[in-house]
This record gives sequence, C-alpha cells and structure tokens, in this order.
Amino acid sequence: MPHRELTPWREPRLSPFAADPFTSIRRDMSRLLDELWSPAEPRAFGPPAAALWPSLEIKETDQAYQLSAELAGLEQKDVQLDLRDNVLTLSGERRDARSENEDGRYYTERSYGRFERRIPFDHEVDADKVEATFKNGVLNVTLPKNPNARDQSRRIEVRTG
Repeated sequence: MPHRELTPWREPRLSPFAADPFTSIRRDMSRLLDELWSPAEPRAFGPPAAALWPSLEIKETDQAYQLSAELAGLEQKDVQLDLRDNVLTLSGERRDARSENEDGRYYTERSYGRFERRIPFDHEVDADKVEATFKNGVLNVTLPKNPNARDQSRRIEVRTG
C-alpha cells in the first residue's frame, strides 16, 4: 500500500460572494410570511395578491392632503371610502374575467379579490369638506385640514414665581 502524506485540516473558507448566515433565515421568514398572507387556494392564473392593492400617491400642503389611487379596471360602484378618527379607508373589489375561443379550445380566466388600504393622517381632517372624484380608473381625494387644528403650536409665556 503506497504511503500518502496527510494534509493538515483547515477550516473551510467562505467565498466573498457567499451570503451571510442571516440571509437564508431572512429569505425563509419572508417566504413563510408570503405563504401565510397568500390566498388559501393557489391561483394558476390571474394577478398576484399584490396586484389587488391600489398604488397610492399622497401629497400634503398647508391646507390639505391630496390622495391619488390607481384603480384601473374598476368602476365607481366598486370603490368605497370611509373616514374615521383621521384614518381614510379605501376599499373595494376587483372582478376580472377574460375568455378566449381559438381553434376549438376554450380558455377562461377569472380573478376576484377584495382590497383595503388604511391611510392615517397626522393633522385633523375636516370630514365635512372631503371631496372625491373617480375618472378613467383614477381616484382623486382632497382632504382639507381642519383650520382650527392646522396650527396647534403656540408660544407659552414663562412667568417667574
């Protein structure tokens, strides 16, 4: 039997491109949370759950908040707005159905889903003056700030004594 020289044991080196040990944990937790919040029944077709949530743009001025929400494919009757305790709730339901009949093959795709977004505001909103318009799949909401609550800072006199 030939004589082999033994090489000393060395700790394995991680390549500079190897992920830190927490990356796999973060990835697994993210996957777990995605599975937790995804629909119970898998959908082979149709939009992912995130596609149901409308994209929002919110701007603030001294007088009001301006909110714009992209709600393509929805009609005005599918959208509901509620304001309570300075929190605007935008909710609705998407319903989409498409059918194709080609070469004797029939294909139908349907997707349904409710969405709800809650938007809290820092300043008190004047609920009686909130206005909303819906045109071409875009919802625009103007939420005036309550003029009495708009500037709640004041100088406090310090007295001796």
